[in-house]
Amino acid sequence: MAITTPIETLGKLGKLPVRTDVRTLSFARYVDTAKLPPPPPDLDLAQAVPDWPMYGNDRIGDCTTAAAGHMIEAWTAPVRGAPVEVTERAVLSAFDKVKQVDPATGEEGAVELDVLTYWRKRGIGGHRIGAFARVPVWDHRLVRDAAYLFGGLYIGLELPLTAQRQPIWDWTHSLNGPARPGSWGGHAVDVVAYDRHTLTVVTWGRLQQLTWAFWDRYVDEVYAILSVDFLDEAGEAPNGFDLAALKADLELITA
Repeated sequence: MAITTPIETLGKLGKLPVRTDVRTLSFARYVDTAKLPPPPPDLDLAQAVPDWPMYGNDRIGDCTTAAAGHMIEAWTAPVRGAPVEVTERAVLSAFDKVKQVDPATGEEGAVELDVLTYWRKRGIGGHRIGAFARVPVWDHRLVRDAAYLFGGLYIGLELPLTAQRQPIWDWTHSLNGPARPGSWGGHAVDVVAYDRHTLTVVTWGRLQQLTWAFWDRYVDEVYAILSVDFLDEAGEAPNGFDLAALKADLELITA
């Protein structure tokens, strides 16, 4: 989808500040990079998806649940031969259950951890996730591993105002003024592709590229999600990934 208007007019933001929970699983705990084959240098999960709904994110700050809808599309497209598109009503219903008012702006938004917990317990549009694990932002190897193994990533950004006019989001070699992290606001998106130079995310009904330099400075949370839409939990674990340990830990913390 070509950009014909400034990016800031395309949609709302809505990701509230990161909330930490000591019970959140860590992706690094379950990966043995000595056994795991290197992730492919390029990954593209978007090519089988012809359309990405806006899911109301042009009107309200529901980016956190809109990103969940987009992930369901990306997961189901290669597995089922065509993407499953959950309804806007389902996305907005989930947002209504987790939304809060941002005291800084007075606008509605949500915490990613709340969305992930709701998604696991209640589901969104009939799709529940099995588990989620935090991925270290700075470890590009684990970021690629997680995206490849689990069909993308659910991430949060503290967007700078400089991104509003950039066709590809890139670091301007400053972190001050309009380049300050969060000067535009918090945003939730999902990663559907990467290569040596950029990553691609879904936002406001379109694909958006960002550089790894931008990633390092503006991404503040990353989650790998285990979903039966992309990975059969009853099947074989990917080589080098300890799926059994992840399941056991999940049962322990949710007992």
